Amino acid sequence: MAKPILANACALAATAEEAAYRINAEIGSRAALIIGLDEDAAAVVDRVAERPWGAARFFHAEDLSPEQLVAEIDTSDVAIMVATADADAAAAAAIARACFERGIMTAGLILGEQLAVAGSVAALRPYARNLMVTNDEEDVAEVLRALRA
Repeated sequence: MAKPILANACALAATAEEAAYRINAEIGSRAALIIGLDEDAAAVVDRVAERPWGAARFFHAEDLSPEQLVAEIDTSDVAIMVATADADAAAAAAIARACFERGIMTAGLILGEQLAVAGSVAALRPYARNLMVTNDEEDVAEVLRALRA
């Protein structure tokens, strides 16, 4: 009769030689790039940036030159675009295109009432792999915490 396979059986079965390849380190912070796409979103980004974060960097889209944007994306694991009803679709497209070319995940967080932000949703939908519409700016911080920013 066969013995049942325990959940930790694979870890226990590893030889000393195999165990040398096991990763036992804690996963650190992600290099998250957070960009406010409009004036109101930039204010939210500024408030969230005041909290303690690991490797997260916070910017306003209007303050980033194309060269700075590329340099920031090149050192990022994830890019999060924060927007309100006045989102800059051209900025979202430029950020998303640069991220896509480098294999960087993009996400969009749109703050406001669903009907009021419909234009921003339409502007970000083609570019953000993940899109969230919320009324609560605290959700921006929660997403960053979930991403270990």
